[in-house]
Formats: sequence, structure tokens, C-alpha cells
Amino acid sequence: MSRSIAYTSSPLLASRTPVWRSKFIVAAIALGFVGLAARAVYIQVIANDFFQKQGEVRFARTLELPSNRGRILDRNGLILASSVPAPSIWAIPEDVERDKTQLQRLAKLLDMPLAELTKRLEDEDKSFVWLKRQVDESVAQEITAMGIKGIYQRKEYRRQYPEGEAAAHVVGFTNVEDKGQEGIELAFNKDLAGHNGSRRVIKDRLGRVVEAVGETVAPADGRDLQLSIDSKVQFFAYQKLRDAVLLHKAKAGSVVVLDVVTGEVLALANYPSYSPMKRQGLSGAQLRNRALTDTFEPGSVMKPFTIGLALETGRVTPQTLIDTGKGRFTITGSTISDSHPNGVLTVEGVIQKSSNIGTAKIAMQMQPREMWELFSEAGFGQKPQISFPGAVSGRLRPFKTWRPIEQATMSYGYGLSASLFQMARSYTVFSNGGKIIPVTMLKNSEPAVGVPVLSAHTADQVRKMLQLAAGPGGTGQKAQTIGYSVGGKSGTAYKQVGKGYGTAGNRKYRGWFVGMAPIEQPRIIIGVMIDEPSAGQYFGGAVAAPVFSEVAQQTLRMMGVQPDMAVKPQIVAKAEEESL
Repeated sequence: MSRSIAYTSSPLLASRTPVWRSKFIVAAIALGFVGLAARAVYIQVIANDFFQKQGEVRFARTLELPSNRGRILDRNGLILASSVPAPSIWAIPEDVERDKTQLQRLAKLLDMPLAELTKRLEDEDKSFVWLKRQVDESVAQEITAMGIKGIYQRKEYRRQYPEGEAAAHVVGFTNVEDKGQEGIELAFNKDLAGHNGSRRVIKDRLGRVVEAVGETVAPADGRDLQLSIDSKVQFFAYQKLRDAVLLHKAKAGSVVVLDVVTGEVLALANYPSYSPMKRQGLSGAQLRNRALTDTFEPGSVMKPFTIGLALETGRVTPQTLIDTGKGRFTITGSTISDSHPNGVLTVEGVIQKSSNIGTAKIAMQMQPREMWELFSEAGFGQKPQISFPGAVSGRLRPFKTWRPIEQATMSYGYGLSASLFQMARSYTVFSNGGKIIPVTMLKNSEPAVGVPVLSAHTADQVRKMLQLAAGPGGTGQKAQTIGYSVGGKSGTAYKQVGKGYGTAGNRKYRGWFVGMAPIEQPRIIIGVMIDEPSAGQYFGGAVAAPVFSEVAQQTLRMMGVQPDMAVKPQIVAKAEEESL
């Protein structure tokens, strides 16, 4: 009892608390609640958009749903390019466990030095970094099994090219972002690519999806593309071209195969080539689509056009005699020569023997404008209208600037330039009733509609001369096939070395052959070019014509074209050398 009285009598307990103090405390507590309420209103109502956005930045993600790129097919439905799943490995650097043993194994799986992997994980962007794009499925599975914190995978696609080097210059390739970079992949990128979809999700700190928000936009796959290319013809043409380039120790070569009826490109091959799936150390020489991008003076392959114009205008007939003399002919102080004296030749003989002098004498009977117009109508000096990157126009100077000697040299293929593709297409004039036809890289079952250049009668006359040029006594005898009649023209042209053609000891050559088969009703045209052969032979009739022979025979068989000659080996005499 005494203890209780003592506490009660304490002056501290006995003193009265001022009223203002209790009111102040209550007011402070109330003000705090008002402040919290105001802050809540500000965050949840007034500044809701800002804080919502900040929350989304930290936890919401838009996942891209990749579309599947369309396939590239040959004319028979065989796959030339397709996409296969290829996971890509990425990381959140700040979350990655820095276990050295684990990182060493990861680097080995990713086929990169540990130092490079460590450097990537030290990237300034701590929330996302690519470690390696498009790895093999087996590699991705091993990485998943390791369970390294902060390492994730994303579904992507990688292109596969079953035909490899043989069709590389046709299909081209894509980059790591699956965008076309060369060939058909580039030319038709919009059609093949499709459109990626998207999915909005909320992720936790470990990157796991915990909730989907908003609508999911489904990806739209790209459409398949069917080409005019026949993969079997393409592969065979590439093989024979490669063999010829290696045999003659040449710098490069190209071959083009056209369907005369539809204008379809059945094959387009170049050597050297490359593998679209292994492009490390790729050189410009391998990448260049020479059949379309390289232009050069075509040489004797132009002679049929000059003769065709003379026949069309009635200046000569196939039997008109042309005196080529002793193999040398001078025009305004410049001398034109043949490989050997031919004396008096018929117009047919001028083509068969490939006489520069005979062609020049016929050309000098015509006006420069006439020649220029015919060459232009045959596609020279104009970019080929084909949906394919890299096609060039070549060079055909205005006729008003031609001097007499230039008119003469242009008549047999010097002073202008063209690509192999242009040359092959131009010969459709002689195989299609005097009409030049459009060409396409896409499958087309309808006959092509041509534009008249010469009359059908003149085209037939020239075609018969081309048959003579590829037969006994001609310059292209090695173009003959077993079972099919052929016609065509070989050509050999000096390559420019500096401002001229070099001297006798260091001259370089290109050998051509452009022809068709069967000769009466042509179904295909094939152009072959061998660049800088250096094994002793360099004439087009020796280095390019044999490739034509093998490719023509195999292609016609694949197309089911019936032989028009007795199936027996053709007797080939020593071929004439064309004049340079």
C-alpha cells in the first residue's frame, strides 16, 4: 500500500500534460495519413501512367514470335532453301552465376574462347546480351541441362541450302536476322520473310513468364517460292563447268541454260562458288554472280547478228561470195586479220569459218544506225528485265560516235560489252522465229510472248549457219552431241590489260560458246564462258563448246526431248580456230 502511494505521489505523474501537445500528436498522425492518402491518389490516379510504365519496364516484356521464312523450291518442288529451328542463346549478365567451371563448359559448347564469353557477360547492358545466335538443337539442349542461372534461349530459324555450292549464286543467302542478302533470298525477301508476331507477358526476376497480358499477335509465315531452276540440270551444269575451269586452269567460268519456249532459266551456275551455310572467309571472287555481273567484249558470238541484219535488208544471201583475201584487210589505216587466209567465202562460210574480214566487209555495206538498232533490239546495252540482283546493262555506244574501224570491229564483237546472260537471251532471236523473248527465274508453264527483231525466214537462215559453225569444218565442232543436232557460235576475245590487250607474251582470253538444240525446233539455249584459260587452249571452240555439248545432251534427256539424229558418236574433225 505504501509503495502505491509513493508512485502516485511522483511529481512527473502528478503533472498534467498540456492539451495542445496531445492535439499536436493527433494532428500529426492525421496529417501523415492524409499525406499517404494523397500519395496513393497521386500514384494510382494522377501519375498512374508513369508508374505503370515503370512497372512494365521492370517486369513486362514483349516477346517476338518469329515467323517461318518461306521455302525456295525448284521447278519440280525440290527444296533449294528452307528454315529449321535454331535456338539462340542470350543472358542477363547481372544474374549469371560466375562459376568458372560452368562458364568454361558453356564457352566450349558455344565454340568461343572463355575470354570472349566473359567479355560479353560484362556488357554495359545488364539486362540482355546475345551470347550466340542460331546454335544446333543438341547444343541448346546441353546448355539447358546445365541450368546456369541467367542464361536463356530464344526460338529462331536458320536457313539450310541442300544444293550447296551448285545453286549458291541462284538462291543466295540470308544474314543472322534472316534477311536476304544475295540472290533470290534478296530479290524476293518481302515475299519470303512473312511478318513476326508478338506476345505481351509479365516476367518475374528470374525471367519466367508468370502472366500473359494483352492480345497475342500470331506470326504470318512467308510464302513459298517456286523457281524455274531445275536442280538436276543446275547440279550437272555446275559440275561440268567446274571440271572445265580446273582442266584448263582458268580463272573462272559461267553457264546459263534457258528454255526457249517459256523463257525460263533452267540453270545459272558460276565457278568458283561457295557454300551458303559456311561463309567464313568468303571472297568477292566466290560471291560474284559472273553470268550476270561481268561484262566483256563477246567477240565472234556477235557475228550472226551482223549477218542476220545483212540478210534481212537484202544486201546479201547465204550464197553471196565475200573475198576475204589473204587474211588481212585495212580500214582507214587499221588492219583487221583472220586466224588464217580463207580466200573467197560464201556468207554461210563467213559464219562457219568465223571470218573477221568477211563479217567486217558485210558490215561496211550498212549504216551504223541500222546495226545499233538491231543490237539494241537484241538486248545489248540494256539491263535484263529479270527479278534478280546484280544484272548489268553492258555497253553499246551511240552510233553517231562510231568511226569506220569501230563499226567494223563491232560487227565481230569488239567495242561493245555484254554479260553471258545477255548473250544467251539474245540468241532466242534465232531460236524463236526472229523474236526475242523475256526470261524469268520463276516457274512459268505458258509460252513466252516475244518481240520481233528479225523475220522468221532470216532467223531460220542464220540458225542453219549456226549448225554449220558447230559441224565439220566449223569452229565449234566440239559442241556436237549424241542424238541431238546443235547449232551455235564459238567466240574468243582478248581481255583488256590496262588500256590495251597486252602483248603477245601476256595476253589473256575469254572463250565463249552460245548455242541451241535441237536445231530444227530448238528447246534450249546454253551459254558457256571460260575466263582466262591458261593450260594451252583458249579458243571458245576448244574450252567452252565441250561444256555446251555435255550440258545440252543431259538437259534434253532430262526434259524428255526426243533425239532428232541417229544415236551414234559424231565424227569430229579438227576444229577451225576462230579469228581474234
